[in-house]
Parts: sequence; structure tokens; C-alpha cells
Amino acid sequence: MGTPSVLWNVAKKCFTVGVISLTVSDLFSSIVPVRGASMSPTFNPKTNSLLESLSDDRVLVEKLCLSNYKFSHGDVIVFCSPDNHKEKHIKRIVGLPGDWVGTIYDVVHIPEGHCWVEGDNLASSLDSRSFGPVPLGLVKGRVTHILWPPNRVSSVERKTSRNRVSPS
Repeated sequence: MGTPSVLWNVAKKCFTVGVISLTVSDLFSSIVPVRGASMSPTFNPKTNSLLESLSDDRVLVEKLCLSNYKFSHGDVIVFCSPDNHKEKHIKRIVGLPGDWVGTIYDVVHIPEGHCWVEGDNLASSLDSRSFGPVPLGLVKGRVTHILWPPNRVSSVERKTSRNRVSPS
């Protein structure tokens, strides 16, 4: 008769740990895989390997920045695609609300509540050059560290291209 109470205690502890983990993941941080070459060489520098999915970088995404949308030029963010909210993208912020961003063909004013994002590998990146400014409400968090593979563990640097952006 002692076995059911032991199993019940283990089940309660597992449930508690699961709820706490889910809460932390939802509110504070999460780990996200980076797919594709659009952010190379920052993420997935070796995208031509046969075992590509096994070598995908895994990154830490902090979510505390979402409380007041505290972002800076050069931050790498995770956001839902404006075209398909089920897709998530990882790109670098080039322009913030009020900025003017120079593109190949035009100069774009970033409206309030939006940001301009681009991949580090412009040749293979689907970004604001295709779908325009991204609403800040679609941002899911800021990438702070590379956690996998072990030989690439590091913090993610903020890189800016000042010659293309001018504040309002």
C-alpha cells in the first residue's frame, strides 16, 4: 500500500516542476533553434554540412525586454512573421520607431510601434526588405547567448550599420 503514495508524491513533484518550467519559459526566457543561413555567420556558420539540422545553433531568448519594448539598434530578436504568425524568424534590428532606414531602392520611415529587421546574410534573408517594418507586438524576445553547439557558446554581439540609419 506504500507504493501508490510514493507514485503520487513523484507525480506531484513532476507536475510542479513542469508548471514552474513552463512559467519561466513563458515569462523570462526560452531556448530556440536557429534554422537556415539568413543570420550566418552570427548563427549557423556552417550551413552546407550534411548534418545541418544537428549542427543548428540553439540560442537563449530573454523576454524581460518585452515589458516596455526595450530594444536597441543591433539587437537580435525572435518575432512572428507578419505574413504567417505560426512562423518565427530571428533577425537583427536595423531601425527603431522614428528612424529613417536606407534600402537599395528607397528610404523608409519606421512608424511608431514598429522596427526594421534584416538578416546578417542579406543574400539569403527574408526580412523587412520583403515584408516591411515589423510590429513590435510580434516580437517574442531578444537573443542574448548561443548555447549550442558547445564550441560556439558565447554572448551575441550587438552590431549596427550606422551609415544606413538616421534618427528622426
